[in-house]
Amino acid sequence: MSQIHSAVLAEDEPLLLRHLDNMLAEIWPELSIAAKCKNGQQALDAISANQPDVVFLDINMPGLDGITLAQKVSRLDKVPHIIFTTAYSDYAVQAFEQNAVDYVLKPLDETRLLTACQKVQDRLASPSPQSAPDITSLIEQLQAKVTPAASYMKWIRASKGDDIHLVLVDDVAYFKAEDKYVSVYCAKSENLFEEYIIRTSLKELTSQLDPDNFWQIHRSTIINVRELERVSKDFTGKMTAFVHGRKLPVSRASQVMFKGM
Repeated sequence: MSQIHSAVLAEDEPLLLRHLDNMLAEIWPELSIAAKCKNGQQALDAISANQPDVVFLDINMPGLDGITLAQKVSRLDKVPHIIFTTAYSDYAVQAFEQNAVDYVLKPLDETRLLTACQKVQDRLASPSPQSAPDITSLIEQLQAKVTPAASYMKWIRASKGDDIHLVLVDDVAYFKAEDKYVSVYCAKSENLFEEYIIRTSLKELTSQLDPDNFWQIHRSTIINVRELERVSKDFTGKMTAFVHGRKLPVSRASQVMFKGM
């Protein structure tokens, strides 16, 4: 019989937190979730109180962010194994791979999450119990190299008729590629949107948006995850995302992002 281990989940987006919880229930059913936290301070309190074996920690959280939290956790009497969830790639991947902790890039992929969990399980099951890894050097690397959130696009210059508007990116519900332009939809109320037009391609736009908050669910559609109400699947396997009452198709290739929801 597998030994029961405990975990704390820290993720400020409720939908992503639920997604992570559901995925872990499938790939590591013996793992007991001691606490699900929506910010860094909640997570620090939960880790101190529960002394979990593993922490799934979002890097980009308001207030006490994941890097600062990991630094505080590294000074506890019992240091848990940490699996970071992050939208950062390239430099961060290299930094993680040079250290004993692990990472999973967002949107969360079940195969990658399984690999990360197996690494922690191997450490926990070792005949000679391995202490949690020293994460000090990793924290220093990330603090020096992590791109500030301000580097992502904050405002969009968009057209509406003959006028040019400055649209706050956080107010955008979704982007939809048309023939030669991209439509920008900002929700006003249930199924009522302000529509603007930009001349930026969807591919170029993707690189400028925070991948924590904006997911491409179709070759022609990017949604703001904060505005996502729910997803549904019909008997044919076709999946639909609901954003303020608007139904948006999810491509089969993108359905993995919503597995477990």
